[in-house]
Amino acid sequence: MAEISNSELEVLKVLWAQHPLSANQIIERLNRHQPWHQKTVKTLLNRLVSKQAIGFEKVQRMYLYSPLLEQESYQIKQSESLIARIFGGRISPLVSGFAKRNNLQKEDIDELKALIKQWEQDHD
Repeated sequence: MAEISNSELEVLKVLWAQHPLSANQIIERLNRHQPWHQKTVKTLLNRLVSKQAIGFEKVQRMYLYSPLLEQESYQIKQSESLIARIFGGRISPLVSGFAKRNNLQKEDIDELKALIKQWEQDHD
């Protein structure tokens, strides 16, 4: 999987939320949060096509873009990479760091407990 820049990721997030979209529709959605120049977005779209992260279909005179890269698989790969690089492949230092700084929400803790319980059931 080719490396995805932060700007490219913003474009991908728009397409993960809804697709297919035209370049103008993508620009309109990006501009809801901060101003994006049309030429910049079109350059990012071309890069993402080259990286095979998105594809397009030509409908009349318009290109409609859709993600080829699944959001979940991208998130898993990036999470594994981060944990390997920074925490030596161990998850507990990451979670304990958040817990020590009170950055975990109750929902996070409930999800972690459920994941651990499911893992224990699957590995007994």
